Amino acid sequence: MPKSRPLPTAPDLALVIGEALIDVVHRTDGSTSEHPGGSPANVALTLGRLERPVELLTWIGNDVYGDVVRKWLAGSSVSIAPGSDGASSTSLAVARLGADGGATYEFDLDWNLCRTAEVPEGTIVAHTGSIAAVLEPGATAVRRVLGSARSRATITYDPNIRPSLMGTATAVRPRVEELVGLSDVVKVSDEDLRWLYPAADLGSIATRWQKSGPALVVVTYGGEGAHAYTAGGRVDVAAPAVTVADTVGAGDSFMGALIDGLWSAGLLGASQRGALATISTETLTTVLEQCVQVAAITVSRPGANPPRRRELAL
Repeated sequence: MPKSRPLPTAPDLALVIGEALIDVVHRTDGSTSEHPGGSPANVALTLGRLERPVELLTWIGNDVYGDVVRKWLAGSSVSIAPGSDGASSTSLAVARLGADGGATYEFDLDWNLCRTAEVPEGTIVAHTGSIAAVLEPGATAVRRVLGSARSRATITYDPNIRPSLMGTATAVRPRVEELVGLSDVVKVSDEDLRWLYPAADLGSIATRWQKSGPALVVVTYGGEGAHAYTAGGRVDVAAPAVTVADTVGAGDSFMGALIDGLWSAGLLGASQRGALATISTETLTTVLEQCVQVAAITVSRPGANPPRRRELAL
């Protein structure tokens, strides 16, 4: 009898779970623009531009804005998971930029997941964050999918707080801490930590988070760089000096670059949890240096517009 051929294995894949929406941006000069966004969608976009196979599990409508989102993601080689088009309409986020380029947000958003949402074969990292991890009924579904992914994939999380939509810090904090404890890698901004824990020492909070489950907790400080906390201690990197157009999508591009860097280091996948927990200072520094470079390029141009692989100097 002829020998049977082995079944092909699925290529390594990143699964990003969360909202994709349209950002309506009001600038200080009175101009307004519309473009696709959403924190998890921006992470997926960054991974696609860094040439990683990535699928976005989201909740958009079969409408004009949904078509804009689909075209935008396809342009960066991001696949949309089956069942992601069940929303009655595609959500909107209204961003108002301040003089420093920072943004405040208001939302018209419906968040859920398809009941049959599954983790694709080959998934080695599953990421979520921001609104998707907090807003019901979708948040419960997100935690279900993450739970099913954990046996094979690294779990990454970015709280990316949106106070106008999520409620009070007292209400949000337990949900955030639950997801931190379920994650292998957490990225959080200094602003989010200060909102969650007013007057607390950020380093102490990051250390406590790291001891609660994650191998790695990274706190970003905008133009001042980032601090990463592991069981072995803290690693700091500075951010490149750039002229800021706005900060939309900067944290998301940092998160995408963090996943990409750990991917390059061979530290993704459930089988690599032990190696991730003992990541060397040298490897972590290399990963973080790419993260701040990617974020710096993103803030140097308007909107959530992360760089492609060919634009990076590293």
